[in-house]
Amino acid sequence: MSDIAIKVENLSKRYRIGLEDDLPDTMVGALTGWLRAPLANFRGLHRLSHFSENGRDAPDVIWALKDVSFEVKQGEVVGIIGRNGAGKSTLLKILSRITEPTSGRAVINGRVSSLLEVGTGFHPELTGRENVYLNGTVLGMRKAEIDRKFDEIVDFSGVEKFIDTPVKRYSSGMQVRLAFSVAAHLEPEILFIDEVLAVGDAEFQKKCLGKMGEVAKEGRTVLFVSHNMGAIANLSNKGLLLQLGQNAFFGDVTDALKTYSASIEQDSVLKSRRSEREVYVRSARIIGASVIETGQKLSFEAVVWSNKIIDISLDWRVTDDLGIPLILGCPHVQYGHTDRLELGNNTFMFTIGPLPLAEGDYRISLDVDVPWVTYLDRVEDCLQFSVRSGAVDPNGHSVRNSWRNGSIVIPFVMKVNAEFHVNETP
Repeated sequence: MSDIAIKVENLSKRYRIGLEDDLPDTMVGALTGWLRAPLANFRGLHRLSHFSENGRDAPDVIWALKDVSFEVKQGEVVGIIGRNGAGKSTLLKILSRITEPTSGRAVINGRVSSLLEVGTGFHPELTGRENVYLNGTVLGMRKAEIDRKFDEIVDFSGVEKFIDTPVKRYSSGMQVRLAFSVAAHLEPEILFIDEVLAVGDAEFQKKCLGKMGEVAKEGRTVLFVSHNMGAIANLSNKGLLLQLGQNAFFGDVTDALKTYSASIEQDSVLKSRRSEREVYVRSARIIGASVIETGQKLSFEAVVWSNKIIDISLDWRVTDDLGIPLILGCPHVQYGHTDRLELGNNTFMFTIGPLPLAEGDYRISLDVDVPWVTYLDRVEDCLQFSVRSGAVDPNGHSVRNSWRNGSIVIPFVMKVNAEFHVNETP
């Protein structure tokens, strides 16, 4: 018997999108358009369901997926990563048979359940109890199975006090919590999950991650989409990177994350950033791994362009996924330190840490300023990195989420201009 749970061969999906019509700007043009409208409408309706051979290159045709191929063995957990619009959700919808592929095929061996749009099947007039049975049925559970798991589902959701209240009186967060709880207690052989790890508050997200970890340890085959790189690193043993609908990488999850991080750096808008400012941040990148463990150090580089010689301070700050600043690096405040910019590109390299951060995704923002005088440039969230949970922080204490609850300033090891270059004006 084959140990292949999912086999995808040259899977492609094509869509036609709407384009803005050219509106006539003269009376003659308006009259001509009115006379041609019946024929134009007929052609438009025909094009919605008919693609010519050269239609692939038409401006209103896009390929959400293009020749994607991979194999997943039974018991493997695959994290699907990529930018928005890369085709991640489209892939799961095709595998779940919600939509048909344009070409290619997928062979799936095993009972499948999908958590693609949490809350599908909820009826606002029914109580939470009634919706648990309704939603469970929609997801493929038998009544006896729901009866057996009902108390566990309600306890996991945290809405037991309101279980006999109509769902229309629930907050949106309560509805999502209950819906996820139902879906999380399915027992399929293959599970598809699309961005449901981000539901609810921080405490419930932690419970979701714990539940996903249990599912992975039970030996089920899981494909899940997430922008939480920490969750991808912790839960997956393989990674699938999609870029513009194509399979850019499939293999070990660590290598997949490194490839994704490198692609972000290569495509960063900062790489080609131009400004009319005399001084501005031109590029930035993470040096080495963008997924670290609690207590480890992180290195990054920034290139500042200047068309004049001036003394500045390059400040940085680390924020969590909610935008709350956690760690601040201000050399001129802490050390009275400034740097002299030369004409052209000036490269700054930093090593910060050890970082006592809880598991999650974080961002780095940069400020260039003349200390105590004025800001020259500010770039928000130009770098991203993820933290996986470690055993202890640098002081030997267990890491708690309290590190994410407010602003702190910690000592850091900083290498300013450790590799300083002055390039010619491009």
